[in-house]
Amino acid sequence: MSANSPDQSRQLDVVLVKAGRTKIRYGAELLDDDGTRVVVRAPWAGAGVRDFGFVRFEKGDVFTEYYWRDRWYAVKEVRDSAGTLKGWYCDITRPAALSGTELVVEDLDLDLWHSADGSDVRRLDEDEFAESGLPERDPEAAAAAVAALDELETLAREGGFDALLA
Repeated sequence: MSANSPDQSRQLDVVLVKAGRTKIRYGAELLDDDGTRVVVRAPWAGAGVRDFGFVRFEKGDVFTEYYWRDRWYAVKEVRDSAGTLKGWYCDITRPAALSGTELVVEDLDLDLWHSADGSDVRRLDEDEFAESGLPERDPEAAAAAVAALDELETLAREGGFDALLA
C-alpha cells in the first residue's frame, strides 16, 4: 500500500529495541510503504549532540530512514538543517515489523557509516556485537547480521546506496 493512500496514517512511531528492551522511540512521518520497504523521515531524536568523531548528529539534522521487512538492516540518510548530506548511518537489525502505527526494529549492535563523499566507510560496534552473546545464543541470526554488514559495506565501497534506496 502506498503511503499516499487515504486510509493510511502518515505518522508513526519508530521503536528501536535492543536486548529485549526499548532503546528509543520517536515519531516519524511515513513517506512510503510498498509492502516490503518502509520509508520514514524524522528529526534527530537523540538528546543533544552525538559526536562520533567522524560525524556529529545534532538538533536540526533530518534522517530519511529505509527499513525492510525482508532484510537485516536499515539505512538512514542523514542531512543537516540546511539539507546538506552528511552520509548514511546503517543499523544491522532483524527485519522490521510494522504493526498499526509502530515500526518495531530490533538492533543487533553492528553498524556501518558511509560518508557523503564516499571517502569514509567504516564498520562500527563489532565489539558490542561479540559481547552481546548473539553469536552463541542465535548463530543463524548472527550469521545473517554479519552477512548484512558485509553486503552494506560492499555496496558502500562500490558506489553507494543509490540503487538500494531508489
